[in-house]
Amino acid sequence: MQLEELFKHPQALPAVPKIVHELIDSFNNDDVSIDEIARKIAADPVLSARLLRLGNSAYYHVSRSIGTVNDAVAMLGFVTVRTLVISSGLTGGYKSMPGMDLAKFWRYSLHTAGTARWLARAAHQNIDLSFTVGLMHGIGQLVMHSGMPEPMLHLDRLASPLDSRRFDMERTSFGYTFADVGAELARQWKFPAAFSEAIKRFPAPLNHEPFDPVAGVIHLAAWRARAEHNGLNAEEMAATLPAPVCTKLGLNPETLLAEMPPLSELCEGLEALLG
Repeated sequence: MQLEELFKHPQALPAVPKIVHELIDSFNNDDVSIDEIARKIAADPVLSARLLRLGNSAYYHVSRSIGTVNDAVAMLGFVTVRTLVISSGLTGGYKSMPGMDLAKFWRYSLHTAGTARWLARAAHQNIDLSFTVGLMHGIGQLVMHSGMPEPMLHLDRLASPLDSRRFDMERTSFGYTFADVGAELARQWKFPAAFSEAIKRFPAPLNHEPFDPVAGVIHLAAWRARAEHNGLNAEEMAATLPAPVCTKLGLNPETLLAEMPPLSELCEGLEALLG
């Protein structure tokens, strides 16, 4: 199935609340009314409940309890609230998926997002952008499984979606990868170009000029999340660490192996995104 054809498939695209699309539009609108956006978030009971759970979780370490959407905006800032509501809307976009464990997929995506946030801070990159792209970087897998389940299930039997060989296998089979699909989804939904570019480039960030540091952050974060989910030990992690990407970002590879907190600590509280 060609990429254009995949995006015309009625089952392929996630169903997300209208407010999520409005928040995506707000990236491109300097005159956005934060009060109006807050009212609309508050009117969605599922998204607002998740936002409040997240805001009060260990992940954000807020000094006092967040009781309303306006409290969340005041204490976390509009940019962070927007990031969380978009992320929450995306994770609820598919209710079931043939042959895929959605809970496992989103847990891996949350681990990538939480790790990307930590790495972005260490590398002096955009934290909220890195978090959102980290959460969204694999969504092309879901679009592909939903739009062409049989060819994808055949690939799953040969290599799991979290297998590092997956990119080459998808490109050989279809002429594109889940990163290309995720980038196209971001483009069609009118995310800023930086989102789409980072998703497209994250599998091989050193192959693109100029180097996209957010793509580099996501590359490292996805490697770390895959290592966790595939049960790699310390020796295996040291052997597979993408050291050249660390160097390009100005990070010491040892930082990732020795100084990064465990993922359970990095992502504590984030499961509230999954409802």
